[in-house]
Amino acid sequence: MTTTSSAHGIHHITAIAGPAQRNLDFYTRTLGLRLVKKTVNFDDPGTYHFYFGDETGAPGTILTFFPWAHVAPGRLGVGETEETVFRVPAASIGYWLHRLVERGVAHQAPIERFGEKVIPFKDPDGMRLAIAGLPGIEGEPAWTAGDVPAEAAIRGFHAASLLLEDTARTGAILTDVLGFTEVAREGSVVRYRAGDTKIGGIVDLRGAGGFLPARMGGGSVHHIAFRAADDAEEMEMVRKLKANHGLNPTEQKDRNYFRSVYFREPGHVLFEIATDVPGFAADEPVSALGSALKLPAFLEPRRGAIEEVLPVLA
Repeated sequence: MTTTSSAHGIHHITAIAGPAQRNLDFYTRTLGLRLVKKTVNFDDPGTYHFYFGDETGAPGTILTFFPWAHVAPGRLGVGETEETVFRVPAASIGYWLHRLVERGVAHQAPIERFGEKVIPFKDPDGMRLAIAGLPGIEGEPAWTAGDVPAEAAIRGFHAASLLLEDTARTGAILTDVLGFTEVAREGSVVRYRAGDTKIGGIVDLRGAGGFLPARMGGGSVHHIAFRAADDAEEMEMVRKLKANHGLNPTEQKDRNYFRSVYFREPGHVLFEIATDVPGFAADEPVSALGSALKLPAFLEPRRGAIEEVLPVLA
């Protein structure tokens, strides 16, 4: 069984968006991410499922969306992933501030959190995002075939923050099951880190007792997925969830690029555990990622009908 700490951290984050073209343009053109996979929602195949990330779609870089053209806006509240934070080189914070202004992106002035310079902003659907400027990461690989120069390009996730009524029981899941350790506190926020995992290695829990519950819609995070190296590690996590926390995850589901189980953690956020294997090159070479509509085998016989109802993308 693989139990290396390198497998821990965030695998991907999945959110709900409005019109598909607007979503595609914002993440590939404004933020400069790669469209790593263009597929469909396996449970609702008339809807795209976009995966954005780095060149190879490495775990910890992947932000995915279900775009529904006429979706009602969501409402932020407790029991939800509140903010998704990207990593960029510290020296590029000025570039990003200028870029957000130039592109008309709703944003705040840079602030400091846990000693890091952060720019909070929102995507066209109101999803809460941020960019954190980190020292010493400019030498890391980045997707540079987009509109953002290499020295400023996003290097995966830095952190995700969850808004919770109470942080303690969720913190117990992070530490006992998912490989995180509490490392800092700032105000009502408790910071957890997954060992030496650099990309997607931080989860912040913000306690906010008395807030309204979240309402899913455009701009909402649907679920947050955490890494397991392989099936054996995933099943060990499931065992701990059952034995130590009284939780019963779903059966394992094959998502083509990873295998997943799902559960509601004690604060009501939908958590997924996803395997690192087989990865996004399972059905197309890295050089061609995101270029063709990929369908799972069980939907391939319906390709013609599915392509007819999906929005045309420019």
